[in-house]
Amino acid sequence: MSNAIFNGARILLWLLLPLSVAAQGASLSEYQAYDKGVVFTLDNQVQVYVSPQGEGTVEVHYQLAGQPEFPGQALSERPAQRFELLTEKTDSIQLDGAGIRVIAAKSPFRLSFLSGDEVKVAEAGGFYHFDDKLGFRFALKPGEKLMGGGERVLGMDRRGHRMPLYNRAHYGYTTQSEQMYYSLPAVMSSDNYALVFDNTARGFLDIGHTESDVLQFEAVGGRSAYIVTVGNSLAEVSQRLVAVTGRQPLPPRWALGNFASRFGYRSQNQTEEVVEMFNQQDIPLDAVVLDLYWFGPEVKGHMGNLNWDKQAFPEPESMIKGFQEQGVQTVLITEPFILTTSSQFESAANSNALALGQDGKPKTFEFFFGNTGLVDVFSEPARDWFWQYYQRLGNQGVAGWWGDLGEPEVHPAETLHSWQGQQVSADMVHNAFGHQWAKMLYSRTLKQWPKRRPLVLMRSGFIGSQRYGMIPWTGDVSRSWGGLKPQIELSLQMGMFGLAYTHSDLGGFAGGEQFDPELYLRWLQLGVFQPVFRPHAQEDIAPEPVFHSEDVIRQARDLIRLRYQLLPYNYSLVYENSLFGRPLMRPLAYHYDPKIWFEEKDQFLWGESLLVSPVTEPGVEQWPMDLPEGHWYNYFTDRMHAGGQIVELPVDQERFGLMVKAGAILPLIDAVNRTSKADFSRLNVHHWYDPEGQSSQFRYFEDDGKNPKAIEKEQFAVLNFNAGYAEKLLRLGVMPEGGYKGMPTKRTINWQIHGLPATPKRIQLGAAVIAQEQFAQHSVLWDADNRLLSLSLPVSSDGEHSVTLYWD
Repeated sequence: MSNAIFNGARILLWLLLPLSVAAQGASLSEYQAYDKGVVFTLDNQVQVYVSPQGEGTVEVHYQLAGQPEFPGQALSERPAQRFELLTEKTDSIQLDGAGIRVIAAKSPFRLSFLSGDEVKVAEAGGFYHFDDKLGFRFALKPGEKLMGGGERVLGMDRRGHRMPLYNRAHYGYTTQSEQMYYSLPAVMSSDNYALVFDNTARGFLDIGHTESDVLQFEAVGGRSAYIVTVGNSLAEVSQRLVAVTGRQPLPPRWALGNFASRFGYRSQNQTEEVVEMFNQQDIPLDAVVLDLYWFGPEVKGHMGNLNWDKQAFPEPESMIKGFQEQGVQTVLITEPFILTTSSQFESAANSNALALGQDGKPKTFEFFFGNTGLVDVFSEPARDWFWQYYQRLGNQGVAGWWGDLGEPEVHPAETLHSWQGQQVSADMVHNAFGHQWAKMLYSRTLKQWPKRRPLVLMRSGFIGSQRYGMIPWTGDVSRSWGGLKPQIELSLQMGMFGLAYTHSDLGGFAGGEQFDPELYLRWLQLGVFQPVFRPHAQEDIAPEPVFHSEDVIRQARDLIRLRYQLLPYNYSLVYENSLFGRPLMRPLAYHYDPKIWFEEKDQFLWGESLLVSPVTEPGVEQWPMDLPEGHWYNYFTDRMHAGGQIVELPVDQERFGLMVKAGAILPLIDAVNRTSKADFSRLNVHHWYDPEGQSSQFRYFEDDGKNPKAIEKEQFAVLNFNAGYAEKLLRLGVMPEGGYKGMPTKRTINWQIHGLPATPKRIQLGAAVIAQEQFAQHSVLWDADNRLLSLSLPVSSDGEHSVTLYWD
């Protein structure tokens, strides 16, 4: 018997042992502090390790004697910590850490997790392991709402659902989906806690479905560990959780630009023609994406070639260089499947790069694209083999990786993977496949090209995959109004758990008998406020605007230019995400009362300043927006509305639901055709007057857009904008700090101040005082009809610069 067969049989035996071990009913025998926390030993020989992980967060790991251990995937590497205080009481042990308290009841043993003196969540029997199933049970409170489970179309409150934890493609989904490309074994509660189950195996997440007052996680095996994060708000819980699972590194700035993408460009000539069409139509463009035709002429039979099809792309390096000279980056698709008909199958098999079958030989199986093997991304030799092709392509100038089918789309249960010296079945590690693939691509790209920020687009992963730069998309969505509607929910759910760049194929991917210009443009309107702007679809209907009517081209151009004008604001959101873990797209419950807003799935906040409600119905002339507290301005008309009400906005083909929060400070630039051409020395900074007179701030972040260590080395600049109100006075200030090589030493701030109650009687601009009658000669423009004041303020790199408006 080969080692592969023996180890595979041993793994399967783990799932068949008639175990009946549980924490239910067990009592505490002893406990001991150690360098990573406290270990409790129960009277059934189960050991429970409780380890502080960061502010408001602990990890709990139940270990059974003789049970194989699986490596954790959810947490980033962190220095070991201890609890600040350990207190033994008659019936319990109390552990106090930073922002969290753990109470371990002695008999029966049960863990509760508190913020201050408030119990946020508690085990309901805790850990169990019976036969071929292990898991955890927690108590749910009446009225508690929970998001979680990853990509599903079920509504924001997932309570009452039992969800499969198994990444699986759902082609052509619309307004209902129980199981999709990217599942997350995690929940976040309206009671301000999060639970993450650090287990990569096939399983289920049952949020009060089987028992209304019980949250149950179950899996066919794997790691018996979970993570608890508590806080005082959903925003705080989300940020604390992302801090321990790993914040997203900065993407290259060009990733915020427009992508030309389809399934797919069939030749070098066609690809070059498409880029030139964008140039001719004066539509901004930063990247072109090549789908699977770069390595073969047909859809089937060529996957795994991992080399250019020189018949279709005779001079790929010349093509890529030509794009680079225009400021356009090249992104290539790859898949982890190596077809037996591909040119690389023999090499992969001989290099031990493929997952094995029970016979110890490379596992092959049928799927849509042909008979195939699967790269074993858990194995170091397999990663070495796979990486050589990426390295070659990167040396040719390819700037980004698009990893497709990484659920994996087909993954037979009897497949064996080699993970840290042991063989494990596919069902044990399935949900970590994309996670490991992204880790390989991100870490090796950064090592090979240390001055380049990696771009890693992936369809599937695990909780914490964002720390490897993963940018997920929501899969093969139906090209229909039903496909458009769930995109907000999908991005919001993922972003709260750290996957803040989750976005959709703009315009929809699958199906569609004829081009619907209204649907297409409505989807692009949403795309302006998605983390990534990437129209992509099957080629029977072109996803690129340049192939459509003049009217569609004009409207698409205007939307894409708006995207580029927003670059300073959007890039600041990128920094907020990488520094603090804040998502770019935010549910209203992130900043406003969850009791009111937890279930809102039709509108969202882009940062804190913009409220976006995409039109998702055809042929409408009015669109409802439910406004939070405060005051809000219609972005297109500057009409102000009081919050706390539903307003019906007039919409046409070019206008949609977009509101700006009163008091907001929004830095923009003039539109450019490449992000690399952006002129950050001239900022158009907009402020919307707040009738409540509340002070406001905005931190604008800027760097060279390339440096992977910009945050680590503090090689970035910040402009701290502020608006301060007093009686008959408004003061707007900006304070620069920090810097980076090549930053502007002098800037011009073009202030645009909206919604002013009246013409200011005078303005103090730096040291100069300008009377109302002198406005014109100092280029101060007052638009009385729109109550808009425009003026320019020169700004140097040191000291505060301000402008003050007076009405007395």
